[in-house]
Amino acid sequence: MNRTNIFAAVATLALAGAAYGHGDVTPQPVNTDALPEVGEEWLIENPYRAEAAGEDVWMKAVEIGASGYNQNCARCHGLGVVSGGLAPDLRYLEAAEYGDEWYVERFRHGMTQNGTTKMPAFGELLGQKAAWAIRTYIETRPDDGELDDHADRLAAIRDELMSGTVADPASLASELQGIADQVETGSGAPVADSVAFEAARTINDDPASWKAAGDILTVGLSAAH
Repeated sequence: MNRTNIFAAVATLALAGAAYGHGDVTPQPVNTDALPEVGEEWLIENPYRAEAAGEDVWMKAVEIGASGYNQNCARCHGLGVVSGGLAPDLRYLEAAEYGDEWYVERFRHGMTQNGTTKMPAFGELLGQKAAWAIRTYIETRPDDGELDDHADRLAAIRDELMSGTVADPASLASELQGIADQVETGSGAPVADSVAFEAARTINDDPASWKAAGDILTVGLSAAH
């Protein structure tokens, strides 16, 4: 049995054993106007990966997908896609066509067992663009413990940023990007959307950006504990 089949089996068991169904959850719309059209026919592979759509589209998909996930999926699948055990941990669904097929099937049609909705069908309500944006966000989540070895340095960088006196913002951004480049995803996707990655992108010569980056690191370090 390959990893995706194992994942599907575990997912089915986890959903079946959930303490509650979530058929009573009203799906929240996701604004996908900024993303390229993908056609009417449902795809079986994520069109918003950077290698297919370019980095700018990928980053916008991650941003939109994060919002869509938090509004519609986090209740059961966990904040940051870290499952609390009632539903499968989607971070480990491979960022490849065979993982995409499983994902889009569940997204479109949901899951019902013994007459109880364990997962609502989101396909018609949210649409294909939202589906793939959420998928893009999910597959970029870091694996467990990937920033543990860097926690002390990230805290020191956070403190420097929050002090408002940063001598060399470009150097800090470069260092954060170097840390981000070492972070692996659970899905096997090539780039992890970690707090180091987000902070590195945020820093520029404007002191307001230092505080924004510091806030990103603060939230990320708190979540890690």
